Amino acid sequence: MTAASEESRVRMARQAMAVLDQWQLNSDEIVTLLALPKKTRSTQLERFRRGEALPDDPPLIVRAEHIVGIADALRTSFPRNSRIGARWLVTPHRRFRKRTPLSLMLEDGINGLCRVRAELDCSFSWRRSQENE
Repeated sequence: MTAASEESRVRMARQAMAVLDQWQLNSDEIVTLLALPKKTRSTQLERFRRGEALPDDPPLIVRAEHIVGIADALRTSFPRNSRIGARWLVTPHRRFRKRTPLSLMLEDGINGLCRVRAELDCSFSWRRSQENE
């Protein structure tokens, strides 16, 4: 994986933070989803919201891309009401063994993010299956 440009990391920071804010996550949940250091303060998250670039850390960038991808898939799945997507994230799901998508993402890390995205985005799921062949 190549290093992301500062411009793309700024854009990704703003997009990811807007999504996480729309989902009404608290600072601890945001830190966990992005796999930021546990000591990350809410002031740092605020700097990301205002346009500071995400660190040039490929795993962090991948997580942010998944978060934005999940949000895009939720908008496609529920085009008439954006609040339903946030509600879907906290509703137990049969394919996740009655766990909520949010708990899956928080507890299972990158694997949880991928599972939730694959559930919502058939093109992501297909690409992922092609990579595993």
